[in-house]
Amino acid sequence: MNHRVLALSLFMGLPLPLGSLAAQGISLPDRAGLLAVPTEARPAPPPPDPRGSLTLSVENDVFSGTDRFYTNGLQLAWRSPSLDLPAPLAWVDRQLDRLVGPGAVRWGFGLSHAIYTPQDTATPTPDPTDRPYAGHLFGALVLQRDEGHALTTIEFQAGVVGPSALGEFVQNNYHDRIRVQSANGWDRQLKDEPALGLVFERIARSGSLRLGGLEADMLPAVTLALGNVSTYAATGVSFRLGQGLEADYGVPRIRPGLVGSSFFQPRVTDAPLGWYVFGGVQGRAVARDLFLDGNTWRNDGHSVERRELVGDASAGIAVHWRGVRLAFSQVWRTQEFYGQRGGIQSFGSLGMTLRF
Repeated sequence: MNHRVLALSLFMGLPLPLGSLAAQGISLPDRAGLLAVPTEARPAPPPPDPRGSLTLSVENDVFSGTDRFYTNGLQLAWRSPSLDLPAPLAWVDRQLDRLVGPGAVRWGFGLSHAIYTPQDTATPTPDPTDRPYAGHLFGALVLQRDEGHALTTIEFQAGVVGPSALGEFVQNNYHDRIRVQSANGWDRQLKDEPALGLVFERIARSGSLRLGGLEADMLPAVTLALGNVSTYAATGVSFRLGQGLEADYGVPRIRPGLVGSSFFQPRVTDAPLGWYVFGGVQGRAVARDLFLDGNTWRNDGHSVERRELVGDASAGIAVHWRGVRLAFSQVWRTQEFYGQRGGIQSFGSLGMTLRF
């Protein structure tokens, strides 16, 4: 094991092959990490929580006064109480014992819809050097384990890209209602294709730094996504300042997005009202993006040359009171393909979570 791998394992709190380290003359305390003190002093996993949660997230570039590229996202996500898991997910959870420590386990599912368009939506013949039209409709089955200092998520995604995803129907009917010009190039959108994906994400939470009556912490994260829609590796970090930070691991976002989660569990020791402001960055190394590369098994469709490295910056605020959390993020995304005009894309993300 080289020192880069060692540093990453320590940083994310992952288990280390101590035998191989000893053979190389490296000695470590048991499960120490850069963001946490030794195991016995780490926060204990939270107690069982009998309440589930429902999160509605909306992302749209209308918050930035534009209508292009990633132009709209909608997601409804449910998380279970931390009780017994369905049998298939219980087997997956047992495999996590080899990677992470004990923790409170939840499962959940979600339904998401996303719309992508070129910059010029007025012409019926889209510019071949601009982003293709595409809709994406998918469901997700999620397993999450909260260790008290880290949240591990495994997400299985299945859906469809193409006309069956109803991108044209949603966008143009909405534009008709608000009396905005319809997008005219949907006849040239990506063709129907099954959309499958698997996502692994781990968010660590540093100990809080007390600043008078406020708390500050940081949330480093790593993400790996595999599938015919998106294949990428990402790393990022968010910084937060406020009160009641232990209630979550960042604000909810639709993937790909900066660290955050539908997870929301205020601690019994927290005051009824909590809040924080935040800012963060994420970098992604992208090996596959169907919305830029075009259909997987067709060579006659629209595609552009994808950039391999993409970055996001985000800032916003979250407020939670008892069982309700409201959050807003403004996101700035670097260019995703060569020849992209209009500079950095910006859009807003609004999320509401209800515990019940």
